[in-house]
Amino acid sequence: MNAFRKSPSYLARLALMLIGLLAGAVAQAAGLLTPSDGSLPSLDLREQHVKVVIEDGYAVTTVEQVFHNPHDKDLEAVYSFPVPAHGAVGEFTMWIDGKPVTGEVLEKQAARQLYEQEKKAGRDAGLTEKDSYKTFDISVSPVRAGKDTRIRLVYFQTAAVDTGIGRYVYPLEEGGVDEEKLAFWTANPKVSGSFSFDLHLKSSYPVDGIRLPNQSQAQVTQVGPGEWKVSLASQGAAGPAANEGGKQSAPAFNPTASNGAAFTLDKDLVVYWRHKAGLPGSVDLVTYKPDASKRGTFMLTVTPGDDLKPITEGSDWIFVLDMSGSMTGKYATLANGVQRAMAKLRPNDRFRIILFNDRSTELTKGYVNATPDMVQRYSAEVAAIKPSNGTNLYAGVQQGLDSIEADRTSSIVLVTDGVANVGETAQRKFIELVKQKDIRLFTMIMGNSANRPLLEALTRASNGFAISISNSDDIVGQLLTAVSKVSHQALHGVQVKINGVKTADLTPKEIGSLYRGQQLVLVGHYWGDGLAKVELTGRISGQPKTYRTEFAFPAKTTANPELERLWAYATIEELQSDMADFGEKADLKRAATDIALEYSLVSDYTSMLVLREDQFAANKIERRNQARVGIEEAARQQRAQTAPVAHRVDTQKPMSSGSRASHSSGGGALDGWSVLALLSLLLTTLRLRRAA
Repeated sequence: MNAFRKSPSYLARLALMLIGLLAGAVAQAAGLLTPSDGSLPSLDLREQHVKVVIEDGYAVTTVEQVFHNPHDKDLEAVYSFPVPAHGAVGEFTMWIDGKPVTGEVLEKQAARQLYEQEKKAGRDAGLTEKDSYKTFDISVSPVRAGKDTRIRLVYFQTAAVDTGIGRYVYPLEEGGVDEEKLAFWTANPKVSGSFSFDLHLKSSYPVDGIRLPNQSQAQVTQVGPGEWKVSLASQGAAGPAANEGGKQSAPAFNPTASNGAAFTLDKDLVVYWRHKAGLPGSVDLVTYKPDASKRGTFMLTVTPGDDLKPITEGSDWIFVLDMSGSMTGKYATLANGVQRAMAKLRPNDRFRIILFNDRSTELTKGYVNATPDMVQRYSAEVAAIKPSNGTNLYAGVQQGLDSIEADRTSSIVLVTDGVANVGETAQRKFIELVKQKDIRLFTMIMGNSANRPLLEALTRASNGFAISISNSDDIVGQLLTAVSKVSHQALHGVQVKINGVKTADLTPKEIGSLYRGQQLVLVGHYWGDGLAKVELTGRISGQPKTYRTEFAFPAKTTANPELERLWAYATIEELQSDMADFGEKADLKRAATDIALEYSLVSDYTSMLVLREDQFAANKIERRNQARVGIEEAARQQRAQTAPVAHRVDTQKPMSSGSRASHSSGGGALDGWSVLALLSLLLTTLRLRRAA
């Protein structure tokens, strides 16, 4: 705590900057869409209830919504929300005649045609579509005059831990990047009745804290070893909504939503959890193989020990910053993060700043020594910029690469939402550009609806890393995670070999680099069972490094059927990335479509359709997803009855000898979590003083 006492003015400045950030412009939000020309009356989003379970290395998010039609004619409801990071939609259910009907996946055009056919006939139907990397759009017809319609959506995503801290985001704040959509639709982000958010975290590794930035009234409870629950609820003007147990929802939690007022879906809900410091490096294995004689699916998570040494020599840092119009509502967060990044530079470091919108320009006019005066000057200049115009991302990255001096260790920090719409936009051209020079690209992906596929492809091609940032994030925490990586050595050219058990279809196919605190998550298929020898190799500062362990793959397991869809979606994303690099090839598109159909996933090429049961039969649509959803629901109910399950498999022969990396193990008198807590306390105090 001495470090905090010695620098109160510094933390006060940080807090004031964060308050300015929180008061920034309001971005587009999730919500019900209405044509902007007023041709149709608007509907109400009466209820939204979110349940999240994080266990076994992945998260399952269930969203139930009630649409209400206050008018005297039947209407169509269209609800839009940002695509979660690598989120795979596996269930869309709609209540018809009081009974839940689960959707089936068809090719996108066929699903849309059938939905329009049913809508025209006046029969109940629902459709979930994916709009590229931007949004999921749910259409429901009809919402009967004066009546309610209930739907449920379930999606899966991996839940890796980085530098000892896990992070889950429920995305509500759209990026405002789709200009055509914004011109056509008006979004109503209000929940007129009740909103609730319940998260259940189950971890076999000790968790010693949970944080929800800007949600001081969240109820956080530890219910057992490694088991925590988070609860938020808002009661709107439309009256109380009962939960499954018949009890009313909890008190309001958001300053913009109190009793008698609608809750607004305009801010992401971000949940952090922190593992206990000093945990060993580990290898965890989760499998699903219901038939011992057939193929199984596995997820292998490697958490290395903290053996990557700090870098002490001076470096050059090139900040490439997006100031295009799509960054409106996010630019204050960008400026805030860049200021903190520059403040962490060492006296023997240098930096330069490249700005881009429809063209690129350099703010610094050459390298600048990272002295406090220069950091303060250019932080102020960056903060004063107003976003405008288009996004020539290629020009910004190109000028950043041209700024490199060969005799210095250099890194590029790219901060953008990645929606390139001016100049070169082909992903393949970006990949060719970054491969021209041996430099690491570190990308801060700003906001939801960002072009995450492009930005992640860029970082992979340069052996860098990408970190997503929400306006609801603890910016200091995300910065600490990034700084701990770029200030330490990295393991480059990582490869994994598994012998003794047949494995195939591993994703990612190319791993690239592992940075301090970063987990490696591999998903793939295996056959048979028995002892496997696993070898992870790479290079640290050009020198070879090898980690080894051995453990058994089981013959039969049934607890985690969601692994099949996690593998399928990751594979689809890799196929899409290949097509973005080399052009849309018929065989790759067919492969991605077939996998989405086989595993009943919403993708760029497939959609999930709900029809009345007799119409499923009339259109000869097999109820494969209904059966899969039943298996997954049964497994989740079974897991809910058990304590957190340990999946570590390298206890007899540890792959790593040291403890995991954490912010508290990085040196200094004050760890990152304490900084976040102190800033939160200081922010609250300053808000109260301003209110008084």
